[in-house]
Amino acid sequence: MIDDRQRVTARRWVHRPAGSNWGEFGDDDQLGRLNLITTHKVREGLAEAREGLTFCLSLPLDYPGGRALAPHRFPPQRMSTERHGERYFNYRFTHEGAQFCDCGCDDAVLLCTQYSTQWDSLAHIGALFDADGDGVAEPVYYNGFRAEADVVAPETAAVASALGVEHMAERCVQGRGVLVDLAHHLGHGRTLVGYDTLMRVMDADRIEVAPGDVLCLHTGFAEVVLEMNRDPDPAVLHNACAALDGADERLLQWITDCGVAAIAADNYAVEAIPARGPERGARPFVPLHHHCLFKLGIPLGELWYLSALARWLREHQRSRFLLTAPPLRLPGAVGSPVTPVATV
Repeated sequence: MIDDRQRVTARRWVHRPAGSNWGEFGDDDQLGRLNLITTHKVREGLAEAREGLTFCLSLPLDYPGGRALAPHRFPPQRMSTERHGERYFNYRFTHEGAQFCDCGCDDAVLLCTQYSTQWDSLAHIGALFDADGDGVAEPVYYNGFRAEADVVAPETAAVASALGVEHMAERCVQGRGVLVDLAHHLGHGRTLVGYDTLMRVMDADRIEVAPGDVLCLHTGFAEVVLEMNRDPDPAVLHNACAALDGADERLLQWITDCGVAAIAADNYAVEAIPARGPERGARPFVPLHHHCLFKLGIPLGELWYLSALARWLREHQRSRFLLTAPPLRLPGAVGSPVTPVATV
């Protein structure tokens, strides 16, 4: 039997976390379970596009609004660019010669990549873990990529960091989506969804998830956000709608076993924050992120708008669709805005 020391390169890691898949897609892999979206899975997704109807799965990117929900993230700031010292908005080209009769606009935006509808890249969450076997835990990310050596802050990096969202963009993230309508069964009250509850909902709707699928969870949270019209009330939002129980070990094991390539939800973090667990002792702050991003290389999508799609699928007794959801091809970014499209 080949042990971890023999099957992977020692230059990045000697030990891998229990239950992880580090090295199984290659020593230098930066895609994780997106590798399971094969050409066969894309064809399965295409087979679900029967009607030619499309659904935009993104919120307007200036939602949720303000900084109350996440103080470290701020709304997009749009501004005009300049041309020859003039504001390039309704810019008249007569400034460059009387013979020109046209005008134009050009703008720029400063935004937090994970403010609104977004993907988390595999560099979003790592862990303190003794990957090199020296007895000292160091900060590392999926597949053993090291903080400061491989994953480097943009202010100090000469080149793009490892595990950047551009790898997802190059893969295109197109395949079969499967929607679980938690809101229909659980309502809009705060509910922690563990393994038993998720299986009960999936069984009720006869939903099956196969390796390489993208699991989408409709909780109704995005609708609550939209109703607040860019003035979110954290007290309401933190107590609204269903969220996965990241501390449920059976749920985490199911995520491992079912083979999903990615998970997206219409709520703030897919899982409940703060996580349920002991008040003392070392544990992950976001255990589902830890399990998915750090251990398994499963990207997470947050704040997607899934309500219109969920209604249509339920009316037509379906749960599967073609999902097209590439992030921005922004080298080194740890997250990205996304405008996912579902085709049914």
